[in-house]
Amino acid sequence: MICKTQQDIDGMRKANKVVSEALKYAETLIRPGISTYELDKLIEKFIIDKGAIPSFKGYDGYPASICASVNEVVVHGIPSKSIVLKEGDIISIDIGTIVDGYNGDAARTFPVGKISSEKQKLIDVTKQCFFEGIKNLRVGARLGLLSSAIQNYAESYGYGVVRELVGHGIGHHMHEEPEVPNYGSPHKGIIVKENMCLAIEPMINMGRKEIYMKNDGWTIATCDDSPSAHYENTVIVTSNGVEILSL
Repeated sequence: MICKTQQDIDGMRKANKVVSEALKYAETLIRPGISTYELDKLIEKFIIDKGAIPSFKGYDGYPASICASVNEVVVHGIPSKSIVLKEGDIISIDIGTIVDGYNGDAARTFPVGKISSEKQKLIDVTKQCFFEGIKNLRVGARLGLLSSAIQNYAESYGYGVVRELVGHGIGHHMHEEPEVPNYGSPHKGIIVKENMCLAIEPMINMGRKEIYMKNDGWTIATCDDSPSAHYENTVIVTSNGVEILSL
């Protein structure tokens, strides 16, 4: 069901509160010398200790509780003992939880120690893409208004907007209708309805938009090896505007 009941919304708030807290916890862990495997195990324990289920683990066979995507990896980076963070890296952490049958989903890109001004700008612009998008998200509007706002803002900085991966509806299932692209025409897309719950997630490359999948069947990286950033929140569209559930 695309439009949620009040009970659904209350459940979504609980799941996304855990996601928000887990991402804040993740930020305290990120430092040069820690492996993405260690990050996964610590964040998994944090989620479980909060009474939630890590929704990514086992999803279509995914082997970990978080996605940990370093530098040129766009999304779905599998945590590994062999991937150790270094000063100057950036890492995108994507986290999903289930509480009482409801899903939460959000992502952030974090600096590892001191990073270049170029990488910091990519992180900042990607985050702002989300906020530029939701300025155009309202009941009765085309979803394409959000998509085109994200694309236009990212491309105004010369960045590439990933096409093959999109945001999504969310609720009892992690991925529900509708798809939420980060590009497109303001005149296209479904009409937004009250109490739609969406996971909006700009995935922005410093270089070209083209991506490829690595041999593990999960990891998505930029074709030109340029850094990529990811910023995601779960939101509910109300008659009074957009409520961000995962901040």
